Amino acid sequence: MCKLHFGPLITAVVTPFNEQQQIDVKQFAKLLQHLVNKKSTALVVTGITGEASTLNSIEKLTIWEAALDYTDGKVPIIVGVGTNNTQTTIHNIKLAEEACVDALLVVTPYYNIPSQKGILKHFQMVSQATELPIILHNDPARCGTKLELETILELAKLSNIIGITDSTGNTKLLRKLKEKLDDDFLLYTGSDTLYHQTLALGGTGVISVTSHLVGNSMKDIFDLYHANQSQQAQHLDAKLAPLYQIIDTYPNPPIIKALLNKSGMNVGGVRLPLANLEDHEVDELWETTKELID
Repeated sequence: MCKLHFGPLITAVVTPFNEQQQIDVKQFAKLLQHLVNKKSTALVVTGITGEASTLNSIEKLTIWEAALDYTDGKVPIIVGVGTNNTQTTIHNIKLAEEACVDALLVVTPYYNIPSQKGILKHFQMVSQATELPIILHNDPARCGTKLELETILELAKLSNIIGITDSTGNTKLLRKLKEKLDDDFLLYTGSDTLYHQTLALGGTGVISVTSHLVGNSMKDIFDLYHANQSQQAQHLDAKLAPLYQIIDTYPNPPIIKALLNKSGMNVGGVRLPLANLEDHEVDELWETTKELID
């Protein structure tokens, strides 16, 4: 399969809403340009950060088409299509194919708590349903189950399953995958705090939330590391660590939306059952983080 170059810094994009909690397509266009300018090398829309679980099919299609229109091929568009229902996931894939997206991000089925056998069959059916490139998303904290090493190794044999983003909060799984898989299998961390560590073990990069605010600096970390300036890369990563940690401490995406709004990039609030931060919380966080934003 021909693989796109998704690059090291993929931003998991928030979905802007207006005061009526409807998708704000105009602000979405501004946000996409902002992220391209901040050196995101690819974008994930309708993922967890994009509040996909609160979007209906029409809204998702609107977001996908807008992302493709407004980026106009500048960066690849990866869309989150995963659900806890295999047939619904495949239905989402067919819609994504019609929109002509570049790739799919498919999360481990949540709520059902399937066995590894069930997870394997789920992803095999998903793979068979499309020729689009698929990146697996392993997020046991949110999903209640995880992709085990042997399951991933089996799925990696399928030609259109091209990588994984791992949100377990450590790099153990990525290290094992690096040892056992070819270099062309993409290895992303889903944790900004593990970005530099992932590069150091030979991983591809990060699917990031913090890059909404510090994308330039995060791309610089990659460039420094691959220019054999690993000490400088580590120093810059350590400088950003307080921001990584703050965003990890709060629910996602209320904190990143609040900080984007404070920075002048209006993306509105979040949909229930998520809750917006209180004004005093936002003010305190802004005072702590504003000097780090690039």
